[in-house]
Amino acid sequence: MVSQEQRQRQLAREKFLRQQQRRTAARRKTHARNAVVASVLGVVVVGSVVSYATGVFKNDDKKANAGAEVSPSPSASKAPDPCKKAAAGKVKSLSWKKEPAVTIDKSADYTMKMATTCGDVDIALKTAAAPHTVNSFNFLAAKGYFDHTKCHRLTTNGIYVLQCGDPTALGSGTPGYTIPDENLKDTTLKGGVYPAGTVAMANTYDATTKKGRNTGGSQFFLVYQDSQLPANYTPFGTISKSGMKVLTKIAAAGESTGAGDGAPNATVVINKMTVTKS
Repeated sequence: MVSQEQRQRQLAREKFLRQQQRRTAARRKTHARNAVVASVLGVVVVGSVVSYATGVFKNDDKKANAGAEVSPSPSASKAPDPCKKAAAGKVKSLSWKKEPAVTIDKSADYTMKMATTCGDVDIALKTAAAPHTVNSFNFLAAKGYFDHTKCHRLTTNGIYVLQCGDPTALGSGTPGYTIPDENLKDTTLKGGVYPAGTVAMANTYDATTKKGRNTGGSQFFLVYQDSQLPANYTPFGTISKSGMKVLTKIAAAGESTGAGDGAPNATVVINKMTVTKS
C-alpha cells in the first residue's frame, strides 16, 4: 500500500509535470505567433474573415489576410470603453481606378490630423521620403474617404499597433488603386524594429513568396510601442506626443479576443481626417 507521504509526493510530481507542459505549450504558441507577426502585415480577401495565423498587417485589399475583425472569445474580458460617441455621419462609398496624380509640394511640410472619438492624433508626414503615400492621403482625406471609419484592429502581443483606414472595418477596404512602397530604408527602422510613434502603410507583401510589393492602398497602422517587424511597410509619418497619449489610452483598453489580435475594445472612429500643408 502507498503511504500518505508517498501519495503526496506523487501528486506533487504530477502537478509539476502538468505545469511544465502548460508552460511549454504557451512558449510554443507565443513563438509561432510572433514568427507569423514578423512575416507579414495583413490583408484580407474581400468579404472573408481570415485567421491571425495567416498573416499580420497587410493592406487588407485584394489578396490574402490578417486584419479582419475577430469574434470575441467568451473568456476575453472587455475593458471599459474610454472613447466618446462618434460624430453623426456615414462612411462614404468611394473608389478610383488609378492612383491620383502627385500634386503635393514635395519640398513642403505636411501634417495629418486624425480627429477620433478617443482624441486627436497629429502626425508629421514624411513628404520628401514618401511623396506618393502623402499625396494619396492628401487626396483621400480631402474626399472624406476616412471620415466616420473605424480603426478595426489592435495588436497587443509581439507587435503593438492600431490599424485604421478601412471603410469596411473588416480588413478588406481599398480605395480601388494601389501606391508604391516608399522609404523602406528610413533611418528610424533599425534592428528590424518599427519604433513607437511610427505611422506606416499596410500592404499585401508576403515575405515567404516575396510577392506583393507596391500594393499599399488606404490602410495604415500606428505603432504605440516598439515593434519587431521587417522593413516592408512604408513609414510615412511620426505621431505627436499628445497623439501617443491617445494611442496609449486605446491600447490600455485591450482588444476583443484576449489573444493579442482583434478589434479594439475602445470604439475608435475617425470623425474627420485632414491633411494640411505647413
